[in-house]
Amino acid sequence: MALKDYYIGIDIGGTKCAVSAGTDQMEILHRMQFATHPEKGPFYAIDKIIVSIKELNKKYKMLQLKSIGISCGGPLNSKTGIIHSPPNLPGWDDIPIVSMIKEKMKTPTFIQNDANACALAEWKFGAGKGSKNMVFLTFGTGLGAGLILDGRLYTGTNGSAGEVGHIRLADDGPVGFNKAGSFEGFCSGSGITKLAKLKAEEKLNKGEKLSYCDSYDKLQGITTFQLAKLANAGDEDALELFNISAMKLGAGLSIIIDILNPERIVIGSVYARNPQLFNTLVNEIIQKEALQGAANVCKIVPAELGDNVGNIASLSVAINGYSLISISK
Repeated sequence: MALKDYYIGIDIGGTKCAVSAGTDQMEILHRMQFATHPEKGPFYAIDKIIVSIKELNKKYKMLQLKSIGISCGGPLNSKTGIIHSPPNLPGWDDIPIVSMIKEKMKTPTFIQNDANACALAEWKFGAGKGSKNMVFLTFGTGLGAGLILDGRLYTGTNGSAGEVGHIRLADDGPVGFNKAGSFEGFCSGSGITKLAKLKAEEKLNKGEKLSYCDSYDKLQGITTFQLAKLANAGDEDALELFNISAMKLGAGLSIIIDILNPERIVIGSVYARNPQLFNTLVNEIIQKEALQGAANVCKIVPAELGDNVGNIASLSVAINGYSLISISK
C-alpha cells in the first residue's frame, strides 16, 4: 500500500533538538538535528524547529501531514501546551510552544513531558506492548513516570501526574526534585552520583578513601557510568551504592504497585542498561512491601527502545494526540 500520510515528532533537549518525519508504524522517513543553544533563548530553537518542519513538508509534499508531537522535559502543561521553565532549558519560561507551532503550520499539535512521551513509545512499540496498565519510569538524569491506565495515557488535572520522583522515601539522603531523600534522589543517574559524592566526602573527611574516589579533587569527576562499570566488575564500594538505590527502587515500586496495580513497570536508562545490579534486591523489597496479589501480576522489565526512544516518543505523541481527535469526532 502506498504511503498517504505521515507525522512529525519534535524531541527537545537541553543539548539538542531532533525533528523527525515518520509513519504510524514508526518508520522514520527523515530526521533532522541541531543544537538547542539554550543561552540563545527559546525562540532560536523554536524558529529552527519551524524551519525544519517546513523543509520536511516540502520533502513530503505528496503526503498529508496528520499531526505534530512534541516531547520535552517538564515542567509543562500538556493541556495548555505551555512549557514552564525546565531545568535543562533555562530561559524557557512559560513558552506557548504548541500554539506557536500550530499557528505557523496549521496542523494539530500536541506536547507531553518526556516521561509521558516515552511511556507512549514503550507501550506501543517497546517493552510495554500488549499491556493495558503500564507505568514507565525514566531513571535517567531524573526520575519521572508516564502512566498508561486502562489503555490510555493518564496525565492528571493539569498534566502533573506521574511525578513519582517527588515521593519521599527517607528523612535524608541525596537531593532529587529539590527534596533530600526523595525517590529521584536515590533512583536516578544524578542521584546515584550525588550519593557517591556524599559517601566519598564522608570517608575523605575521616582520612579514608573509596575505590572510586581517593582524593577531594576527584569528587567532581564521579559519574554513574563509571560507578556502574565498577559495580559490574564486582567493586564493593560501587556495589554498595547500587544496593542502596535498588532497595529504594523496590520501596518506590511497591508504592506504585499498591496504588496503581499495573501489569507492567518499564524502567529506562540506568536500570535498562544494568538490570542485574538491581533485580535481586528490588524483587526482595517488593515481596516484603507490596500487596501480594498486586505484586504477583506485575512484571518489572527494562525499556527496549534504547537510543531511538526520543524519535519514537515524539512521534508517539503526534499519533496519540491525533487518534484522540479522531475518537472524539
